[in-house]
Amino acid sequence: MRTDLDDILTFLGSATPPEWIEAALAHQEILLLDHKACEYKAASNAINLMAKYQTHAELVDAMSRLAREELVHHEQVMKLIKKRGIALRPLSAARYASGLRTMVRRSEPGMMTDILVISAFIEARSCERFAALYPHLDEELGKFYKGLLDSEGRHFRNYLKLANLYGDADDIAARIDAIRPVEQALIHDPDPEFRFHSGLPVLVAA
Repeated sequence: MRTDLDDILTFLGSATPPEWIEAALAHQEILLLDHKACEYKAASNAINLMAKYQTHAELVDAMSRLAREELVHHEQVMKLIKKRGIALRPLSAARYASGLRTMVRRSEPGMMTDILVISAFIEARSCERFAALYPHLDEELGKFYKGLLDSEGRHFRNYLKLANLYGDADDIAARIDAIRPVEQALIHDPDPEFRFHSGLPVLVAA
């Protein structure tokens, strides 16, 4: 997995700030509740892509598998939340995904390329954060997060594979270069609330 993480860090161009890790360790209830929401949103994204691009057989097959896997992860996080006696409550969404979505072009084929590339960034950042965080967690949660590295890395690669299957290589490279600094700013700029994909914490709000 080391090579995969190296590839992911190269793709992202930046690592999670240590201040975020400190905030995550101090606010593990919020971490788990938002992680649960992220898994549901990841499954929803896959299902939405299946509905939007119904004639793209390879994409439909890949997204069907991905959605099932994300829902299994959702169930696993739910079990941890229940086991730890954490009360379920809604959290406001992080600015991360909505910030990335501002980069999506409004016409095809650019729209599909951008959605797939942004989905690859989200999966890559999730993998990078699990890798950065798991050594600092208790044995149970650390083992679970370490176990997610392979699937998140695979999802990252699959989204890029689909982008290259349906899009133009030069356009994809240009969009990655355009989206990368936006993603980095969302991760490194001061953020007033802690979430799984939040930026540099200035204060933590639930």
